[in-house]
Amino acid sequence: MEYDWLGFGYAALVAAGGVVGYAKAGSVPSLAAGLLFGGLAGLGAYQQSKDPKNVWLSLVASGTLSAVMGMRFYNSRKAMPGIIAGASLLMVGRLGLQIMEKPLQP
Repeated sequence: MEYDWLGFGYAALVAAGGVVGYAKAGSVPSLAAGLLFGGLAGLGAYQQSKDPKNVWLSLVASGTLSAVMGMRFYNSRKAMPGIIAGASLLMVGRLGLQIMEKPLQP
């Protein structure tokens, strides 16, 4: 079994973003959302490690974050929403490519 290290790194980045939001602004919703979506992304990376075609949980988590954090970045121009939105958009692209990948013929 090959681990999805990029997915686990993304999950850690999202969780760290929630912790940073809590530490800087005392925002409990940022902490809760960061830990929730970081946990979902981590679970999705684990599922993808077991079955590389099982990308749906990771895709939903990263797609939701790219939309929500993209809007927050657009309205506030703060760095952390921009970083999370950019990383989420890259993950959506990566997962989309994995969905379209054709299986190898034996």
